[in-house]
Amino acid sequence: MPLVRIAGAGLAGSAAALSALREGAGARMWDPSRIPKHKVCGEFLTPEAAPVLAGLGLWDAFQELRPARMQRLRLIFGTRAVESRLPEPSYGISRYRLDALLRGEAEARGAQWIVERVPGLVDVVAHGRQSAAEGRNRLFGFKAHFSGPVSDAVELYFFDGLYVGVNPVENGYTNVCGLGSEERLRQLQFDYDALLTRNAALADRLRPLTRTLEWLSTGPLVYHSQLANPPAGGLLAGDALQFIDPFTGTGMTTALWSGALAGRSVALGLPREAYYAEVAAGLDRQQRWCRRLRGALERGWPLHFAPYLPPQWLYGLTRPQIESR
Repeated sequence: MPLVRIAGAGLAGSAAALSALREGAGARMWDPSRIPKHKVCGEFLTPEAAPVLAGLGLWDAFQELRPARMQRLRLIFGTRAVESRLPEPSYGISRYRLDALLRGEAEARGAQWIVERVPGLVDVVAHGRQSAAEGRNRLFGFKAHFSGPVSDAVELYFFDGLYVGVNPVENGYTNVCGLGSEERLRQLQFDYDALLTRNAALADRLRPLTRTLEWLSTGPLVYHSQLANPPAGGLLAGDALQFIDPFTGTGMTTALWSGALAGRSVALGLPREAYYAEVAAGLDRQQRWCRRLRGALERGWPLHFAPYLPPQWLYGLTRPQIESR
């Protein structure tokens, strides 16, 4: 029985292990991090995640976690807002619960998790972001959970050169997660509670809620993609393969999909070129449009053209074109 060696036991790594096990291979993961744990994350799953979870035999278990269902998308640019219904429901689930589900199922089905850094070469590289950010204009992410009235919408607030996402997750909690430049956040002394009051619409939205989790922060963040020229060695999956602007809300979905695809490819002995061709076909359009939209956001264009920006257009262009097996 072949053994699939995996660097990382998060979403992409655990999905790779589960996929390899379903193909009759063994799986071993190396990850020194404590899993599960709360992480800075939008905690938003696009509809494309459903067939991936089903393909891993996890759909029923996922539903038992009672993820929040979102039917609407709201974009708030300064004082102006646009809204539309999502073409399909999306899901809100905390990284803590989703990581626990995948890693726990991987171990229950026979995968081995070694709590240390990978000692050598592996078949799948799913250890998350490793790029170091240097120079100016570095970015930092932040996140906390709140209790109180929940909505059926995912909301994005753009203001002061940063943005904040608000969406429900399981058990009646709301995730508040944002991204901003180091310069702007330093001006606010990284006081995220104060930051939330900088936008009147966001302050009104959060007024009935109570923060239940200490603020978490991560960074500096670097957007990168290995799609065009993947290095030799293990197949890259998740954020190790590509990290794009989190406002798309597709990070968890693409981690699950690329991890599952990588684990299957190694277990079946498929050519690495075939894996990267399929991944590029699924993510290339999204990566190109996210780069353009990021440039527009940095120039403040949406603040001027928000009344003419259909949310369905933004939602469609930033979706991965993926299929589950």
